[in-house]
Amino acid sequence: MEYHQLITLALIQGITEFLPISSSAHLILPIHLWGWPDQGLAFDVAVHLGTLLAVLLHFRHELKQLAIGSTQALSKKQTSPEVKLIGAIILGFLPAALLGFFCESLIEAHLRSITTIIITTIGFGLLLWFSDQKSSGHLDLKDMTLVSALLIGCAQAMALIPGTSRSGITITAALLLGFSRTSAAQFSFLLSIPIILGASVMQIIKVIEGQVTLSWSVFLMAGTLSGISAFLCIHIFLRLIDRIGLWPFVFYRLLLGGYLALWFL
Repeated sequence: MEYHQLITLALIQGITEFLPISSSAHLILPIHLWGWPDQGLAFDVAVHLGTLLAVLLHFRHELKQLAIGSTQALSKKQTSPEVKLIGAIILGFLPAALLGFFCESLIEAHLRSITTIIITTIGFGLLLWFSDQKSSGHLDLKDMTLVSALLIGCAQAMALIPGTSRSGITITAALLLGFSRTSAAQFSFLLSIPIILGASVMQIIKVIEGQVTLSWSVFLMAGTLSGISAFLCIHIFLRLIDRIGLWPFVFYRLLLGGYLALWFL
């Protein structure tokens, strides 16, 4: 992989990982549009670790409070909002983890086509718009129940299909359940921590088993670029989401899907 390709793909991963526009689709597109080689497992590990560090850094205060509050409550054999939120995150993580473990190879083999990306980009873009228009927006994170978390987690499992967008589908589900835009985005980002961590561990195992050659300079560059761009995206997205809504991302998805349909179909 040439350096301009590495830089472009690392920035694409960082920018699109937490925006509701699908990072997986955007990483597949250069292969089809420009004939670039597949980025490989080592690159995937680097950019996923970069985005994981970005979300951990951005939510460091919230995560610290979750750890302290849950530890204090459990030591007293009590429950607390922190314990409930951690339970919701764990429960929301399970559907995607189980589906990914059992069906990843099937999805990789049959659902990474341009046609799939076009359908999911447009279809789930329209669903995102519908949820944003219809959401009552009266719930926040303290109102997250295990049932709501499970439903959002089941939606997250659909993001294994390229073009769906993990953040897009979880925000969509949360909005349909009545959560505010900011709370929906916050839970989506917190929910990304175990899923990105799990994916990174699986990729690292594959790298070790496959004895993949690893260039540390490439690894550090890709991880750093994806991490910085992801951190900035999270920060900007959370600051602007209540002001501008989700229509810019819906418009982008429809524009991208339409362009790809005209180009490839």
